[in-house]
Parts: sequence; structure tokens; C-alpha cells
Amino acid sequence: WPQPLRFNVLGLTTIGYTDEVVFPIALMLKEPGKPVSLRVKVNYLTCDDVCIPYSATLALDLPSGPSAAGNEAPLIAKFVDRLPSDFAREGITVERSGISPGDKGPVLELVLRSITPFAKPDLFVEGDGVVVADAPIVSLEEGGRVARIVSPLGTEKPDAELLVGKKLAVTLVDGPRIAQSVVEPPLLSGSAGGFGLLAVLGIALLGGLILNLMPCVLPVLSIKLLSLVGQGGRAPKAVRLSFLATAAGIVAAFAVLAAAAIGLRQAGIAVAQGIQFQQPIFLVAMMAILIAFAVNMAGRFEIVLTGRWQNAVANIGAHDSCGGAFLTGAFAALLATPCSAPYVGTALGFALSRGPVEIGLIFLALALGLALPYLLVAAFPKLETKMPRPGLWMIVLRQILALSLIGTAIWLGLVLYAVVGGTAATIAAVLLVALAALLWFGRDIGRVAIPVALLAALAAIVAPAVLARPPQAKPLSDTAWRNFEETSIASLVADGKVVLVDVTADWCLTCQVNKRLVLDDKTVAARLSGSDVVLMRADWTRPSDVITAYLKRFGRYGIPFNVVYGPAAPQGIVLPELLSVEALNQALDRAGAKKAAAQR
Repeated sequence: WPQPLRFNVLGLTTIGYTDEVVFPIALMLKEPGKPVSLRVKVNYLTCDDVCIPYSATLALDLPSGPSAAGNEAPLIAKFVDRLPSDFAREGITVERSGISPGDKGPVLELVLRSITPFAKPDLFVEGDGVVVADAPIVSLEEGGRVARIVSPLGTEKPDAELLVGKKLAVTLVDGPRIAQSVVEPPLLSGSAGGFGLLAVLGIALLGGLILNLMPCVLPVLSIKLLSLVGQGGRAPKAVRLSFLATAAGIVAAFAVLAAAAIGLRQAGIAVAQGIQFQQPIFLVAMMAILIAFAVNMAGRFEIVLTGRWQNAVANIGAHDSCGGAFLTGAFAALLATPCSAPYVGTALGFALSRGPVEIGLIFLALALGLALPYLLVAAFPKLETKMPRPGLWMIVLRQILALSLIGTAIWLGLVLYAVVGGTAATIAAVLLVALAALLWFGRDIGRVAIPVALLAALAAIVAPAVLARPPQAKPLSDTAWRNFEETSIASLVADGKVVLVDVTADWCLTCQVNKRLVLDDKTVAARLSGSDVVLMRADWTRPSDVITAYLKRFGRYGIPFNVVYGPAAPQGIVLPELLSVEALNQALDRAGAKKAAAQR
């Protein structure tokens, strides 16, 4: 079809042509040189103030002999130039496609990248039962080289799942450029593409609140609990200020993360949730901070200064000060970032597939959800003042919490080992043990302990970055699983197999919970051991462009992520972040595992 126009008639949006149009048709003659007689019946509609249907029978008789251009050749050539070429010829690639359920029917999401920057792109979609007239929502990024398009699908099939895997022809019109491609979009169950921004903000708020209860946030609970205990018996005004400061720290940390995500996206760098835990510098820095917190909590380390800075620094670092509460909130938010709780993945998927404004608003909603318990106490400070007053029990509790923070540091050490290898991780661990010893015995060593401890921390941070081995595929400890290979999934499904893909990482505690409670469940393991099931594990502990691109195709920017493929679901069935035995079994049934088992 030549490039159409989109226009409004009495408040309704439609597409068509004005004045005149030629539909070029290419025919290959079976017997060149012989006479040809063509007949065609055309039904069409013309509209101005009213629409009138017409029907015409057209005829074309070509005599035998050599071909010759007719008088219509210039007119035909004019409209041939308006026919779409393919995306590749125009330097356009489809980075992501998917269908999401919307309030008024399903929507198609596309992320397109172009060598030549887009100017003002429009999109037309064709498919079985699809009639699209409304204009899409388009946002441009990276200087116009990336277009994020959300197009409503005015369809006779309102259920988005009925369109999954169906071929849709998408035609992009951008000034003089017109290009076409065919996509088979999967269902983006985690992208929230069909929801409005207000709905996604509500989802993000709920996700941030649930984040407080997720296993990957458990290391943060010790800091929260100490903050609660330390407030016992204080005046309501002081409690309110302290808890507001903690909430402000959470919001500030998420604001920094949002700014970083926006900056990286504008620079064309892939952004995903928890990717900072793939970086050795971040891991060692977190371990050093946790060690300092733990030694301080055990009562063995305090910063003692003289002169005019003493009171200022002491007030900033004290747990019961506004500065200390702010830092506690910021640190808690930072440690919570590798977790993908229910609704968090949905909100982040929507945010990271949109523009800077949406990213900022959704990160703010996540922060407010995580900070909600603190805001609740700030609103009703008398709830907190019912806490018991400090006493001997609090000293014991501080020691228990110190051990909890040390445990968190050890967990990060294991993640560091998986990221950089044994040599670099061992050197960093030795330096961090030296840091802990210098802080623990600092009172006995004297003033030199703190400068030497800072040098040890700096050396520990630098060592892994210098000595890290090149990333390599980590061998799987479980022989039932094979390494992730996306290119082989289609052939396995064609052979009647069901494929379960598990995207995981050592730093993702929710992933480990899913593995222990669901994937390693005896009944599930027995079913997954069948000859008709293939298990693939994608380890994202270290950076991987392949895994990042795979997640983006499903509109996901964080883990855990699990998807089931099968003869009945070649595009994949996405599972919830928190797995359940029931959800996994249902997906296996839908994908075709139950049918295959019956055939055996």
C-alpha cells in the first residue's frame, strides 16, 4: 500500500488517501510476449461530508510483442516511490516488540533504532482482525535514534493473548521515509504497557511497600530495627524528624538511581535493575561500609575528632540524628536495589521503557512505597515512643545486629567471588579483614589506625577492578540444567520439547528463594526431570549483553525472571517474580508439558 494519511472525520480517526491514489501491482507473466487480459473488481469508499460506497470493474488488455511504457508510467512511478521499503534498507532495527492488555483493548509496544535519527514517526499496523486508526504515542531518545512507540490495536480480538505470536505488519512513516517490517510480538505481562501512568504509579507505590518484606531486603532490617529501638522514649517531635529524615534518605537514593538510569539511557547504555551488583567496586564499597557499621554497632569503633568539626561530624553520623537517619535510609535503599518484588518488575519495566519524566515519577513512587513505614511512624510518632527504653537488652541486640551486618558482608563477598574470581576476591577479603581489625582495635593502636584503615579500604576497592579475570561462563553446579542458549529454543520447541528458562544471579536473593522453595521442590523437580522438558539457566551475576537484550525483549529490566516455552506457547509464558508451584505447573500445562506426558 502507498503511504496513507491519518485524518479525522466528525471526531473519528481514520486512514486513507486524498484526491487520487494508485495501487501498484507487480505481476510476473508465465508466458512473456503473449497477449494478456486482466480483469479486477474493486470495492471502495469515497468520503467528504458523507461517505459513498462504489464498485468498479477494471480491465487491462496487453497485446503481444515487446513491452512499451504507457502514458500512465509517470503516475505509476510516482506512487511506487510511496511504497514502503524494508526496515533493514532504511537502517531501522526492531529492538523490542510486545503486546500488552490495555484499558481499551490490547496495545503494541515497539522500540525501534535507526541509523538516521527519527524526526516525527507515525506507525500503521495491519494484521488478522486488526484495524488501527488512532495515532500511536511516540517518544524519542538518544538524539532521535531510538523511538519508543505504543500503538493501540483496534481489534476484533480484545483479548491480548489471542494476538500473541500472530504476524503483524508494521509500517513506519517518518517524513519521506516509509518502511515496513513483520513482527510476532510476545505478551509483555510485566511491562504494564496497557496501563496509564497513574495506574503504574499506584503499582510502583505498592511494589515499594512490599519491597520491605522481600528476602533480598532482609539485610536492611537490622538497620531499620536499630533505628526503631534507638528512638524509644524520645519526644514525638524528635521521633517525627528522625523518621522523616530516614524517608528522605530513601527518596534521595532513589532520585540518584533515577538520574543515573536517565543518564545511561540517553547515552545509549543498557540499564537494568541490580546491575550495580555486577560491579566489583560497588560490591567492595558496600562490604567496607557494612563492616564499619558492624564494628560501630558492636561498640568498638567511633569517630572521635577534636576542634570545631567534632560536634558537626558526630551529629551527622549518629544514628539518632537527622543526618544519621538520612544516611540509614539512603543505605537501606541502596542495598534493596537488587530485589525484584511483586509489582516492582512491572513498574520498572514500564519506567525503563519510557522517557525521563516517567522514569523519575515511577522511581519516586517506588521510593515512597519503601519509605511508607517510616512515614507512618512520622505521622503517628506516639506509636514508636511505646518502645521499651534502652537497657542491657539493647547491648545484646546491637551485637546480634552487628553479626547480621557481617553476614551481609560475607554474602556480598560470595557475590564478589562469582564476579571477579578467586584471586581478586581473596585479596579484597584479606584487606577488608585488615580494615575490620584496624577498626576493632583502633582504640589500642592509636590515631594511626583510622588512616591505615582508610588505605586498606581503598586498596580493597581498587584490587578487584585491577585483578578481575575476564568474564567467562560459570559452569552450572546442577547437571539437570544447561547454559542459556536462546537460539536453540525454537528448534527444541519444534521437536515437541518444553523449555524452562531461569534468569538468575548470585546477588539476587529472591532468585535463591525461588530456587529453594519452588524449583528444588521434590514434586516440581520430578516433573522437570522428564525427557520432554529442557531446563536452561541464564546466570546474570556478571554483565551479559545477551541476557540483558533477552530481558528487554520481554519488557523486563530486573530479575528473577522465568519463562516457559512449548508447542502451545512458542513465544513463551512469563511467570511471576515470586514463583509458586501452582503457577509453574499451570505454565507447564499450557505450554504443552501435560500433553507430552500423556503421549509418553
